[in-house]
Amino acid sequence: MQPDFIFATYRVQDREANLMKRAESIAIGLTVGSWTELPQARKDEVARHCGVVQGVEVYAAGDDGLVWADIRIGYPLANFTETMAALLTTVFGKLSMDGVIRLVRLDLPETYISRFAGPKYGVDGIRERLGVPERPLLMSIFKSCIGQSLDDLRAHFREQAQGGADLIKDDEIFFTEEYATPEQRVIAYHTEAERAYEQTGQLAHYAVNLTGPVTELRQQAKRLCDAGAEALLFNVYAYGLDALREVAADPAVTAPIIAHPAMAGALYAATHHGIAASIVLGQLLRLCGADVAIYPSPYGSVTLQREDGDALLQALREARGHLRISLPAPSAGIFPGLVPALVRDAGRDVIVNAGGGIHGHPGGATAGGQAFRAAIDSVMRGEPLAVAALTSEPLRQALVKWGEGQ
Repeated sequence: MQPDFIFATYRVQDREANLMKRAESIAIGLTVGSWTELPQARKDEVARHCGVVQGVEVYAAGDDGLVWADIRIGYPLANFTETMAALLTTVFGKLSMDGVIRLVRLDLPETYISRFAGPKYGVDGIRERLGVPERPLLMSIFKSCIGQSLDDLRAHFREQAQGGADLIKDDEIFFTEEYATPEQRVIAYHTEAERAYEQTGQLAHYAVNLTGPVTELRQQAKRLCDAGAEALLFNVYAYGLDALREVAADPAVTAPIIAHPAMAGALYAATHHGIAASIVLGQLLRLCGADVAIYPSPYGSVTLQREDGDALLQALREARGHLRISLPAPSAGIFPGLVPALVRDAGRDVIVNAGGGIHGHPGGATAGGQAFRAAIDSVMRGEPLAVAALTSEPLRQALVKWGEGQ
C-alpha cells in the first residue's frame, strides 16, 4: 500500500462502458473538484491533492445490460485532518447519494493510523481490570431502566450481579435522570457489586450510559470516572465518531469504552448502499478508541451475514501498528445455547452480551446469569452443554426453553 494515500473500494452497478468515466469522476469530484477546466499552472499546484483511479474490476453481470464492479480510488493523505468528519466526508460524503454504490473496503496506511490513539485498554487491559484472564466474558443488559426508582434499579443490578455477570450495562435508551443520576447509579451499584461478591466470589462491574450534550461529554465522562465508573457505554453513531475519539483520547477518562451500535444500521444495513459493517462497526470504532464493540451476531434476532461478521472480527483484531485489539460483543437474541457457537467463531476473547437471554430465564435474572456462566465453563472444559446441564439446573432450564444454537 502506498503510504501517502487512503484507498477506498466502492461496489457499483452500471454499464461497463461507463465505469472508467465514473471512477474518474469520483477521484476528481471528491478531491479537487473540476480538473479539466483548470489552467495548467493551477493543475500543477493541486496535483498532489487529486484522487487517482487505482482499478476497476467487473465481477458479475447484472440486469438490463448492467454489470457489478468494484472501483478503487486513492485519496492523498494531504487532504485529511485527524478527524472522522474529514475521512467520511471525503471518501463517501456526497457519493453516498449517488445511486447504487456501497463503500466496501477502506485501506488506511500506517502513517494515517498513527494519528489515532485507538483503544485505551483493549482485550488485555479489560481482562486485567476485570480479573478474568482467559474465559469469555459475560455482560448482562439492564432491561428495566426507565421509570424505575434508584431502589428498584439497585435491586435489578443485585439480581444480575448474583448471577455471575462480569459486566452489567445500561440499556442504550436510558437517558433520563429523573429518578437517579448516572453518578448516583455508579455509587449505588458499586455497593451492590461488593455485596454480591461476598456471596458469590464474582465481582460485577457497571457500564454506565454516557449521555448529555455533545459539547459536555468529556467532562461528564470525567465526572463519572471520578465517581468510580468502571466502564462507559456510548452510542457512537448517535453522537458521532469524533465524539468517541475525543472522549477515549482524554487521559482523565480512565474507564474502558463500550461502543453501542445504535443508529449504525442506517449506514450498513442496505445491501447495495451505505458502508460495510466491518468498516462501520469494526475498523472505525477501533480507530477512534472503542475498547469493546457491540454488534449484531450472525445467529441472533438481528443478524449480520456470516461473512460480514467474520470481516468485522478481523477489523477489530488484525495487527495495525500500535492499535490495541478491541473486544467483540456479538449481540441480539443471545441465549445460553449459543455460547459454543460464539466461542467457536470468535474465540475466547469475546463478550457474551445478553439481555432477554438473562431476564427471560424461567428462574429470573440471577438464574439466567448462572446459566450463561455454566455454558461458558462448559465450553472452557470442552464438554457438551447437555453434560453441564446435568449439574446446573439453570442451564438445564435454559436449554429446555431455548435449545442449543448453531
